[in-house]
Amino acid sequence: MNLAQLIRRPEGKTLEFKRDLSSPEKVLRTVVAFANTSGGTILIGIDDSTGDLRGVLNAREEEERLANLISDSVSPQLVPYVELLRYREKTVLGVEVYPSSNRPHYLGDSAETGSYVRIGSTNRRADGELVAEMRRVSRGEAFDEQPIPELDSEAIDMDVFSELFAEFRRVSDLDLDTLGILTSYQGRRVPTIGGVLLFGGNRLEHFPDAWIQVGRFGGFDRSHISEQIELRRPLPLAIEEAYRFIERHIASGVDIRGLRGLPRWQIPPLVVREALINAIVHADYSQRGAPFRISIFDDRLEIENPGLLPFGLTLDDLPLGVSKLRNRVIGRIFHELKLIEQWGSGIVRMINACQQAGIPNPVWQELGNRFRVTMKKQYEFAPTIDTVDDPICEVLSENDGLRTSEIADATSLSARATRIRLKKLVEEGLVVRTGTSPTDPQARYFLAAI
Repeated sequence: MNLAQLIRRPEGKTLEFKRDLSSPEKVLRTVVAFANTSGGTILIGIDDSTGDLRGVLNAREEEERLANLISDSVSPQLVPYVELLRYREKTVLGVEVYPSSNRPHYLGDSAETGSYVRIGSTNRRADGELVAEMRRVSRGEAFDEQPIPELDSEAIDMDVFSELFAEFRRVSDLDLDTLGILTSYQGRRVPTIGGVLLFGGNRLEHFPDAWIQVGRFGGFDRSHISEQIELRRPLPLAIEEAYRFIERHIASGVDIRGLRGLPRWQIPPLVVREALINAIVHADYSQRGAPFRISIFDDRLEIENPGLLPFGLTLDDLPLGVSKLRNRVIGRIFHELKLIEQWGSGIVRMINACQQAGIPNPVWQELGNRFRVTMKKQYEFAPTIDTVDDPICEVLSENDGLRTSEIADATSLSARATRIRLKKLVEEGLVVRTGTSPTDPQARYFLAAI
């Protein structure tokens, strides 16, 4: 542990200061919360209200006392790394707690009453749903893979299932098993939680919060709502409806090019779509109390889903592309539907697109038992364009809509390279495409006005 660096940081999800061991219960709660969540460091001998270095008297005795407290109070047994650290003639007691694979750890006689998790810089007593989630993670299970024994295969709406896959391939009854929509339970084929969440005919009877609430607010807070909708269709279809609603409300204007008016996005479409998909794929559906929420303000877009980050992840991990899939069935289906291109790349692509467009990076937060991503609408600096893309943008600025082949001829790029470059520019909001898809021979590309 590097004490000089640690004391310069604020307390947070993986760092806590304690003045002394006069309140051992608080220290033990933090040890348990760190082990159950993402690990962390406790520094005893730092004033937790001012951050001042005070040191610990009788450091060796306090080290032994703390080790005994942890051994006697925490179940299952936990052995963190305890170290005496010297800095400016003071001794600080450092406790390094690693994320445990044996969750849930708890104080007292019961995991249901003595488990804690770390949210921001605070410890929160884990409710029954969180305790159950910790146990599933320890067993290597996913919530959405669990069977629903009281239902049978008829609970799956095959019309919705076939409609969603129609663009990619024909599906058969066997696909319900291979994709994890149905599973075997005591010799019967029954739906999984993920199968019902995505394709259940009466899914809201079983998961009443699995819908999307969307609102456009006037101004910068929730005091005045100008328009709202409730999206209760199957989640893959609801994503498309939410996307269209957002598109209508975050276009800052319209470019008139040729015979059509093209929307000018204030947030790159790629960023919006990735945030929507991440919310659905990584939500904790065992949590009850509120639906998915999308809030559009004059200056920002917020997308919120139930559940904290998967255990073992921190907010600092997200920009690095570190990812853990909470819902394997939903993730598998979204991958098959081409809604997810490459595991772990979504957030990195969001950041890159924001930087290209000249807007601030998204901000991720854990709030209570929910997770929120906030995307700012205003421009922070001029959008940047890759030098390789300069010829494409120059050609588009001089012409009123061009096909892929025309752009390739004008820039001396191959057709494949041109398609790849155009796809990236469209995702970043720098180029607008008309037509049904990138492979539509009639598709035309226009330079977006920013």
